[in-house]
Amino acid sequence: MATVLLLGVGLQGKAALYDLMHSKGISQVIAADRDLKMLQAYVDTLDSDAVQTVPVDATDRARLIDLMGLGVDIVIDLLPSSLCHVTAKAAVEARVPLVNACYAHEIEDLNDAAEAAGVTLLPESGMDPGIDLVLAGLAVSQVDEVHDLITYGSGFPEAKAADNPIKYKITWTWEGVLRSYYRSARLLVDGDEARIPAKDQFANEYIHTVTLEGVGTLEAFPNGDAIRYAEQVGILNTVKNVARYVTRWPGHCAFWKKIVDLKLLSDAPVPGICGSISPLEFLTRHVGSQPQMQYREDERDVAWIHVEVRGLKEGKQREVIYDVVDFRDPETGFFAMNRTTGFTASIVAQMILDGTINKRGVLSPLCDLPAQPFLQALRERDVRVTGRICDEVM
Repeated sequence: MATVLLLGVGLQGKAALYDLMHSKGISQVIAADRDLKMLQAYVDTLDSDAVQTVPVDATDRARLIDLMGLGVDIVIDLLPSSLCHVTAKAAVEARVPLVNACYAHEIEDLNDAAEAAGVTLLPESGMDPGIDLVLAGLAVSQVDEVHDLITYGSGFPEAKAADNPIKYKITWTWEGVLRSYYRSARLLVDGDEARIPAKDQFANEYIHTVTLEGVGTLEAFPNGDAIRYAEQVGILNTVKNVARYVTRWPGHCAFWKKIVDLKLLSDAPVPGICGSISPLEFLTRHVGSQPQMQYREDERDVAWIHVEVRGLKEGKQREVIYDVVDFRDPETGFFAMNRTTGFTASIVAQMILDGTINKRGVLSPLCDLPAQPFLQALRERDVRVTGRICDEVM
């Protein structure tokens, strides 16, 4: 029986805590958050003696190391991504494995230290990045020669809940969403590398539409560096098209292109304004606090992962498609984004605890996470995973 230290019990952390408390191999969770009052109020609803609540300032590495020394078997870090390097470094020093949902490049410099300490660090263990990478790695393994690797990762309100001017509501840290809206991208298009500056992320030439059956037609825009993942799985010698996309309801990109052009996603403080806050900080605080950006009790969000791999298998054309579609759970109240992120972090942590994952250093769900037991664990939590393989008919 294991003890887990859960850092950050916000939207995604609550789902992770719920999952841990319903998992047989977990005896205790030390739940740590800056907002102890909020945390304790939530833990009281769980009616469990197995959860210990503690306050934490995650910028205090010494405090983190002290917490990790309380008989902890693994750490799940669901704090804001700006803190992930501090927590991961503390885990290495405390010689405790750690799982988080941040991009791997945030902590990849800790690989050698983690290996030397015999510690597993598994970032990108959320929805996107996370589930998408597991499915991409599985799909690539089912093709001998990969020509196309395209993925979509999205969280948005279902149609009847998309009733505000930007057709989006918050299920993630709003600041994190805004920062992702001003991010350069790297794609491979017909064999040529395409670099998209952050200012052009929402430009018309990089937007296309896709249809999710039963949900509707959505617009897709580039989502960061896709080529790095093709490099990781060793397909650059054959692949022609590589891309990662986010989807939203139509009109979203046109709105945010204007915001970007007005430099309202700038993180630079504006002199002369009280407190010299940045435009990004203003949008984070002001827009994020508006009631119309919050879901009502009867509204659902949608989480969608879509992976396409095309290439050759035994000399014939093959297409591999995987999808994960999830909705808010009315019984627990958890959003689809909470479930696909928080549950994923919990599952991955338990796979490390039971030895299913035993490699040391900074790992990746793309290469180091066994797909079938992971996907089975998602299905056991009623997260729907579907796939199909289409071979050329001779």
